[in-house]
Amino acid sequence: MADVHSKEIRSYNMSHIHGKNTKPEELVRKYLFSHGFRYRKNVAKLPGKPDIVLSKYKAAIFVNGCFWHGHTGCAYFVWPKTNSDFWKQKISGNIIRDKKNYDLLTSLGWRVFTVWECELRPRIREQTLWGLVQSITANTEPSK
Repeated sequence: MADVHSKEIRSYNMSHIHGKNTKPEELVRKYLFSHGFRYRKNVAKLPGKPDIVLSKYKAAIFVNGCFWHGHTGCAYFVWPKTNSDFWKQKISGNIIRDKKNYDLLTSLGWRVFTVWECELRPRIREQTLWGLVQSITANTEPSK
């Protein structure tokens, strides 16, 4: 099946996809802030530059797009039919890199949380974000 957009339009669309300060990240940050959490964004000193870092709770949060990070079993992730070799290599590389970064963070004593873009859909957003808050505060004493 051919792409529904011309090569130029597809290129333009892809050039407007950003790696940080995305709408899903903003949703998570605003929710956390409204519940009293203070955080840092994209901390370069930590493996993988987590999207949100809660040092007080030793928690690193990644807000992942289902397509870019290959969300297995997600209705919103479909392997592209065009240029499929490139996309399989790109997305598989992202998955491998993510796992490596999560493992490194865990070995450094950080708790790693992943929020998927599909989990921020309006019908389940509150449940997802409340669950994240519960997970962050569960079984942990905030460090000072």
